[in-house]
Amino acid sequence: MIDLENAKKEFLDYTSQFDKKNKNIERKIGHSLRVMEISAKISKTLNLNQEEEQIASLIGLLHDIGRFKQYSQYQTFQDSKSIDHGKLGVEILLKENQIQKYVKDSKWNRTIEKAIYNHNKYGFDTTLTNKEEFFCKLIKDSDKLDILYEACEIFWKNQEKTRIKDSISPEVWQEFNHEKLVQNKNKNTEADIIVGMISFIFDFNFEESYKIIEEKKYIERMIKQFDFEKEEILNQIKEIERYANKYIKKKIDKG
Repeated sequence: MIDLENAKKEFLDYTSQFDKKNKNIERKIGHSLRVMEISAKISKTLNLNQEEEQIASLIGLLHDIGRFKQYSQYQTFQDSKSIDHGKLGVEILLKENQIQKYVKDSKWNRTIEKAIYNHNKYGFDTTLTNKEEFFCKLIKDSDKLDILYEACEIFWKNQEKTRIKDSISPEVWQEFNHEKLVQNKNKNTEADIIVGMISFIFDFNFEESYKIIEEKKYIERMIKQFDFEKEEILNQIKEIERYANKYIKKKIDKG
């Protein structure tokens, strides 16, 4: 069994070596703790045993452990401009042997390693077992759900609406209409980033994830924070919102 309270203490001890007064470090600590809670919430709907639920929570807590060293060294969270934070997290936990502080039984090491390594990738490692892939899917859902929370409560939360003047890139529009997660390399405008965030809906794996999106009204709340100046993009966004809500409802009804 895993002592999750001790795991949180060890995590906070580890992150205390970084500048917690820096809002980016502080935000990542908060993100990690919330993802831990989201992972626990989803796992309770999936008929897991107690130890598996605890592993789900632990992976949620540790999935971004590479972010702190990444930001300290490069002053950015952009992997393309620094280092793969999933890979770095694995190195910190396993090569530096930090994992023993969180879980004593080494039988879970590979599962934790694979989940953290894959959580920021567009696909999965082809060598994954069914159980490893399951935990990869669970952390991807939990991570994206909190990114949607941050989009509504942190990134774009302003007293005045953010004005969007640019258009949606053709590649982004096409990816969304083919029900694909928009790739970072295709995001060239702020409008692309918004659509990319909404396209998360095509990459969730569990019914509970869709229920949380619907309950929190993340798509609607996100879109309401913007003032789309061009009629063309406003119509596109309205179409995207309608399609997203219909897609989410279909996924819940299927369950």
